[in-house]
Amino acid sequence: MELPKPGEFANCWSLDSNVVFLNHGSFGACPAVIQQRQDAYRRQLESQPVRFLIREMEQQFNTTREKIAAFVNAPLKDLVFVQNATTAVNTVFRSLKFDRGDEIVYTNHIYAACKRVLDYVAETTGAVLVEASFGFPIDHPGKITDAILAKISPKTKIVLIDHISSATALIHPVEEIVGALNERGIDTLIDGAHALGSIPLDLQKINATYYTANCHKWLCAPKSSAILYVRSDKQDGIVPAVISHPGHRASSFTERFYWPGTYDPSAVLAVSDTLDFFSELLPGGFPEAMQKNHELCLAARNLLCERLNIPKPCPDDMIASMATIILPVPSPAVEVDYKSIDPLQETIFRKYHLEVPVWNWSSQGRRLTRISAQRYNSPDQYRYLADVLQKIIEEEQTVLKK
Repeated sequence: MELPKPGEFANCWSLDSNVVFLNHGSFGACPAVIQQRQDAYRRQLESQPVRFLIREMEQQFNTTREKIAAFVNAPLKDLVFVQNATTAVNTVFRSLKFDRGDEIVYTNHIYAACKRVLDYVAETTGAVLVEASFGFPIDHPGKITDAILAKISPKTKIVLIDHISSATALIHPVEEIVGALNERGIDTLIDGAHALGSIPLDLQKINATYYTANCHKWLCAPKSSAILYVRSDKQDGIVPAVISHPGHRASSFTERFYWPGTYDPSAVLAVSDTLDFFSELLPGGFPEAMQKNHELCLAARNLLCERLNIPKPCPDDMIASMATIILPVPSPAVEVDYKSIDPLQETIFRKYHLEVPVWNWSSQGRRLTRISAQRYNSPDQYRYLADVLQKIIEEEQTVLKK
């Protein structure tokens, strides 16, 4: 099978042209010009480390923070950079004080790494984990709200909510959920790992207690750049995962997070350049990119569901630039974890040079795949995916009939 051509902006990325890459959601992909800007920051650092880190970096760092704060409508004093969203979840939960019996509510769509953080907190403090469960497929976002609010009790201390879930790619109605929990005096941490650069964000409007998002995914910044927002009334006691020169008692929340020890700040500094990149790439800048990615994702999902004769598992307005579908093929007998890959995903990659994630999800053991849509993708690439999946499913069904 001949590989399809990528999207019109594919030459702006340095992705392998021999692979059809439909998995932007897992780790993102940084444009070539942003990689060059990051290299320039590294050269600036290594040409005279003391001059750069002590005399020059802070101004550039603060300029970048100002730009990203404006992009998500967050007060500058409430926003800091961290390495990734998992770091932010660790930072919040390991800063908070839990008494035995305090309840932490989360959903069955939680990202696995975040669940591991909650497991650690529960084991070391005696806090109780309470799972709010809702299904996939799902026909209305209100079911997410209902599932979460049904698990709230007088013992609930904090609720961890995805903005866009990883495995199922569902946009959660976070503003509605946060509003209801704020009325009850319950704190919220929103895991927006997939939200920044994928959907418009207004953190002041959402008004969560804590919010984190990766810059390396849909914003397309280099890896090791993410934001953590902490509402001003909750900043006391929130300290970085690494305590360094500013100390945990620094009066300014942002000062506590500025210097984590000697590190490479180039990924964070390049966030500023990434915001500029999309403004130069498209007349409408990031808003246009987000809208076009969304439209491409919807068209791709419609195509796949039609070709594979499967129903759409959620309404169109519950997906952004990623969409998950349920595959009509049995789950593998082997366990797949974060270090391994589903055999079907490996077959698709090795045999057809196509990168899409495949995983089991939920106790029912259903196999899912998730597509992503970024400016380097094209409609032909999803047609190719449909051809590949159709061929594999037909082969699997033939084997099962024997």
